Amino acid sequence: MKTNYLKIARIVLVALFIFSTTVPAHARKDPGYITVSGVVKDLKSRKNLEYVSISIPGTGIGTISNEDGGFSIKVKDSLRIKTLEISHIGYYNKRIHITDDDMDNIIILLTPNEKKLKEVIIESGDPLKLVENAILKIGDNYSNVTNQLTGFYRETIRKRRNYINISEAIINVYKTSYTEGDTDDRVQVLKGRKLLSPKPGDTLLIKFIGGPNLSSYLDVVKNKDIILNLETLRYYKFTMEDPAMINERPHFVVSFIPQVILPYALFTGNLYIDKETLAFSRAEFYLSMDDRNKATQAILRKKPFSLRFKPEEVSYLVTYKEQGGKSYLNYIRNEVRFKCDYQRKLFSTNYTIVSEMVITDKNENNVAKISYKQAFDNRNSLSDKVSNFYDVDFWEDYNIIEPTESLESAVNKLKKQQNN
Repeated sequence: MKTNYLKIARIVLVALFIFSTTVPAHARKDPGYITVSGVVKDLKSRKNLEYVSISIPGTGIGTISNEDGGFSIKVKDSLRIKTLEISHIGYYNKRIHITDDDMDNIIILLTPNEKKLKEVIIESGDPLKLVENAILKIGDNYSNVTNQLTGFYRETIRKRRNYINISEAIINVYKTSYTEGDTDDRVQVLKGRKLLSPKPGDTLLIKFIGGPNLSSYLDVVKNKDIILNLETLRYYKFTMEDPAMINERPHFVVSFIPQVILPYALFTGNLYIDKETLAFSRAEFYLSMDDRNKATQAILRKKPFSLRFKPEEVSYLVTYKEQGGKSYLNYIRNEVRFKCDYQRKLFSTNYTIVSEMVITDKNENNVAKISYKQAFDNRNSLSDKVSNFYDVDFWEDYNIIEPTESLESAVNKLKKQQNN
């Protein structure tokens, strides 16, 4: 159990002495494509909504809104798509009509779904038994064929409030059936770029190891050893919470906290389980900070001897999207906040690493396996494997997560620093 559990450590940190970063780009008008861009807001409060799913019904094409609620999605003219679907937890789905021309700066208003869900609580029963039954139905609810997923991956590192590393890539993900393990799942970086802080004071770096492999390591439904191992469920105490609506379907919400003490850190969080199918649609969880030494062991690969490291918070969000009666990996986000300093320093420095990956396309026909030579090595960091780019058309016709305003500002600032 511990060996498999510690796979999660592969995607976290190594304290070294280098930083690298990527530059987000804006989409241009691509011949043969229609681009729809804008912002998603709450109808009542007009608050921007983050992590909203934007997709083309009946296809595997999609993206997600950024922390400002902004999004951009490209659709091939040849698909003759006329509808865009927007969905978010706690809101009614919305469909908008797509014209034959680009649609820029549109505002999409989502209506909160305030449907009463008391009957869901009544039907829930024993939360542990509910989670066990949902695990037993994974083979029915998730893809039982090999998939090739295309995704966009981004990781950022901030020192205090300043971005010092931005790396991003287009990736292919070879994902086997959910009835199999994740041993053969592999990730290939198709293209990527970085932007690096040139300041000497930013040379103390925390490398993010194996980052693009998030799609394998944090797929909690497939990599069951993170949380959903039937043999270790009793490490946790499960409790029923208020239900939620996801994709206009009622969901049980089950919270969990550790109830045993082990040599390594466990998790706390919430699982969202579809009332009808018992599919896991969403997992929100945190690495327990009850013992900071255990938390450090889980996320830190190595560091200089004189460097002091203190984790503050490690959080995860994993979502799945149903299509044609099966659920597929949709979005993963991982945030790590920590402090570190050298023993000779009086004050420590705050760092934040955020990595996120969204599946932008899916193919189940004639899927070619990614070779070991092509696969991204989990011992590497993305920033070591990509180069600096400044081409605004770098992403071509790939769908990406639009950069937030703060990220755009950081990119412009870092560019100026590098040019001085």
